[in-house]
Amino acid sequence: MGRKQLYIGFIFALLILIGCGEKKVPLAETPIKKDQNIRHATGFTIHSENEVTIIKVTAPWPGAQQSFTYALVPKEKLASMTFPRDAYDAIVAIPVEKMVITSTTHIPSLEALDELNVVVGFPNTDFISSPKARELVDNGQIKELGMNESINTEIALALKPEVVMGFGINDTNKAYETIKQAGIAVVYNGDWVEQTPLGKAEWIKFFAPFFQKEQQADRIFKEIETSYMEAKQLAQKATEKPSVLTGGLYKDVWYVAGGQSWMAQFLNDANANYLWADTEETGSIGLSLESVLEKAQQADFWLNPSSQTSYAELESVNPHHKQFEAFTKKKIYSNAIEKGAKGGLIFYELAPQRPDLVLKDLITILHPGLLPDHEPRFFKPLH
Repeated sequence: MGRKQLYIGFIFALLILIGCGEKKVPLAETPIKKDQNIRHATGFTIHSENEVTIIKVTAPWPGAQQSFTYALVPKEKLASMTFPRDAYDAIVAIPVEKMVITSTTHIPSLEALDELNVVVGFPNTDFISSPKARELVDNGQIKELGMNESINTEIALALKPEVVMGFGINDTNKAYETIKQAGIAVVYNGDWVEQTPLGKAEWIKFFAPFFQKEQQADRIFKEIETSYMEAKQLAQKATEKPSVLTGGLYKDVWYVAGGQSWMAQFLNDANANYLWADTEETGSIGLSLESVLEKAQQADFWLNPSSQTSYAELESVNPHHKQFEAFTKKKIYSNAIEKGAKGGLIFYELAPQRPDLVLKDLITILHPGLLPDHEPRFFKPLH
């Protein structure tokens, strides 16, 4: 699945050890609690206990059997507090000023919060598409850290980040362990595990407490949510419900989006007849070319045919592609055409944080005329 290029994740905040000799104030024996309203995301919770913000990540990767809890403490209060031993996976002094991130999906949230300048390191910077972030790479502020599963820990430690914002497919990343042993906390970010469009976007609220910008994140997300819901309601006014095929061949296996996947939910909200909408998979489904032809030969539209971006390329890869009506009628669109300066796919970086733009793209394609002024951002026609 193409989006795995984004499944990068990694570094986090100042880990403070517990129990120094001087007398300190214990963390609220009778805490004043306030839960932050998380309406769509299911992978994390946030609440405050007096002046401490507690973030719990319950879905750091698919099928995770463990959760992680982080305490965020204002820098001016940290020296006067003690914490129960082993209560938290990390204690972070905020606001954070130096951070390593490991997924391109982290970039749009930091940019929206005006905190991109805190980023000092990233694994495989060629994946970065944001012009502002690329400028920071080009001027040397964001250092190259290698590949995510084998991050150059020597360089990472030399950067002295307060936080390493990580992503993981499990808990066996040796680089993360090395970083934690050096006294730097690794905070797992599970934005990529979320299955709903607005659920992914709401992870901007996960980033906000690290910079004490909760209100700004709430405002940004509310604007995205409102934009998305208005577009969804508009799509319901369409008089037709076009049929849609997704995906393409990879080594003789055709991968379509599962019926409970992120893409399938976009198509449902765009008022489309997605041909695999009744399946239960949250990821992709591997099928034979024959079975896809049988079900989707007459599909009105075809989205994301693997990495191919032209009809000539699609035909050269497999001549059977010409049997689909979407091919002959030139109704194929791809999110792999728009790339950053070094070839990173803009869709996989920005789309999780701006699902409203994704939905508007799809409505513009599937229901011409409903959004006459919308200029497609991610999905472009094959040439």
